[in-house]
Amino acid sequence: MAFSLGWKAPRGCWNLLQPVSSGFPLFSWRTAGSYLDPKVKAFVEDNTEVTSSGSLTPEIQLRLLTPKCKFWWERADLWPYSDPYWAIYWPGGQALSRYLLDNPDVVRGKSVLDFGSGCGATAIAAKMGGAAKVLANDIDPIAGMAVVLNCRLNGLNPFPILTKNILNMQQGKWDLIVLGDMFYDEDLAESLHRWLENCFWTYGTRVLIGDPGRPQFSGHRIQHQLHRLVEYILPEPTQQENNGLTTSTVWDFQP
Repeated sequence: MAFSLGWKAPRGCWNLLQPVSSGFPLFSWRTAGSYLDPKVKAFVEDNTEVTSSGSLTPEIQLRLLTPKCKFWWERADLWPYSDPYWAIYWPGGQALSRYLLDNPDVVRGKSVLDFGSGCGATAIAAKMGGAAKVLANDIDPIAGMAVVLNCRLNGLNPFPILTKNILNMQQGKWDLIVLGDMFYDEDLAESLHRWLENCFWTYGTRVLIGDPGRPQFSGHRIQHQLHRLVEYILPEPTQQENNGLTTSTVWDFQP
């Protein structure tokens, strides 16, 4: 399976430690023309499957890479764009999305930033729960396109999308930040930890983290600042796609 061998490391295309512009361009569905470039849009639609099965959130439909897709089996280097980590519904994101759907009071009427949004499922769950303001953040522009397409699949007007490295920008004020599967690299984990502490102490932002227990997360010092909210048993397809990981947990960050 070329996909498993070539691509399946959580969002390994992220390079969040590099300096980026300090601008803050928020692209709504009306202005995100680049996200809906007809050629790229057609390619994404032709090479993903719309599915709501095999995850913790059957209420949410998503365009994903599945075994029915050519590039699940094709050589990864033949994919013509940046690695499609957005096309996998990672277990940390699944847990977060399930938690928000089950506990809409967590997001109702609040501003929510979905950091490392990928397919946008957790941002979609926040919107379904009644969030007043949602921003999906992922540095891959094609992830931005995927979020737009996935919003429409679920009957939602696409919310703003930021395809910049938010860690190096001026901090914004959010009621809640959600992030799943982002503690996969030690250097990134350190930068992200400092940024989350800043958000908490500057604005009182609540932070929820979803992770299936990867070593870079379970061995990080952030563990001393976490409160376990809920642990989910992952569906069998998700377990198989993630090297046998069996559970995923939502943590409340309390520095």
